[in-house]
This record gives sequence, C-alpha cells and structure tokens, in this order.
Amino acid sequence: MQVLADSREVAAAIDRLADAIASDMRAAEDAAAWALVGIRSRGDVLAQRIAQRIGEDRFGGRVGSLDITLYRDDLSEIGAQAVVRTTHIPFSIDGLHVVLVDDVLMTGRSIRAALQSLMDFGRARRIWLTVLVDRGGRELPIASDHVAIDLAGQRDGGIAAAQHVQVHLTPTDPDDAVLISPRLSAGEPAT
Repeated sequence: MQVLADSREVAAAIDRLADAIASDMRAAEDAAAWALVGIRSRGDVLAQRIAQRIGEDRFGGRVGSLDITLYRDDLSEIGAQAVVRTTHIPFSIDGLHVVLVDDVLMTGRSIRAALQSLMDFGRARRIWLTVLVDRGGRELPIASDHVAIDLAGQRDGGIAAAQHVQVHLTPTDPDDAVLISPRLSAGEPAT
C-alpha cells in the first residue's frame, strides 16, 4: 500500500477545496444561498470539514449528507444485502447553489446517482462538484469544479486501472490519509 497523502497533506488539500469554494461563493453573480451536501460515506465527512473551514454560518446550517445506494446502476451487483444509510438534507435545495462533495471521482457513476437522488429534494440553482481525489477513468461525461488531488491529469505518473484509491478521514477512520492499493476484487464497485 502506497501513501499518496498523509494527514498533513490531506488537511492542506481540504484547505485548498475550502478556498476554491469560498472564492466561487464570493464571485457568484447572484444572491442565491449556498449548501454543502456530501455523498456518504466519506463525502459527508469531507463536506463537514469544508464547512468548518469556510465557516458553517456561511451556509446557514445547510450542510447535509446523501446516501445514493438505491440510485446506483450497479445495485444488482452489490447484492441483496446492500447497506442503505440515512440521507440527511433537512432543507429545501430549491434555488440554492449546492456543492456536492465526494472523496474519489473515477467513473462518474456515483455522481450520476447522486445527481438523480439530489433532484428528489428540489431544483437547485446550480450544482457544483467538489472531490478530494480525481483518479481518472471516466465512463460518463462528469467533471469536477473543484479537485484537490488530480491523478487523472498525470499521464506518466498516474495510477493504473488495477489500483484502488482509498480515502481515510477521521472520525470515520483512525487517521486522515489517501492510499493507493491493489484493487480488492474484480467486482468491486467503481465510483
């Protein structure tokens, strides 16, 4: 297992994402309010950490989490015992700038599922995509607005398709880190 980013580097990456989002908030030409929504199970932790760095008051309490399990196009491959977690979006997204946050962007399928799920909560003014790591390997035309660690742009130094990017974030995990390891199995869902 290779350490791509240690806890200090993850903190710096989260700071870069927070700065980029705050910059977009200042540059927005409309007065629409903003919200952060993280995709479970690491995107929601990341969204909370970004909100803390920007200042939770800037979002007016509009920080939520989204479970996409039932919207995935590979649900039949996950199995009959798919774990469905709680979605917590206690606000209307109508007319808001919504920053959708995920830990790793690969195929784009998780983001497609998240967009479909998010639309059940209303019609956002605009949805922005923020990811900690973009590892490349897109199967759908999805692009992030903010990315902290861009492996997709590294043609010579990028990671192989047979490798897996793991993001560890406290308090879900013991430490903050981004790791690269061999893919666990051929049937492992891509993100």
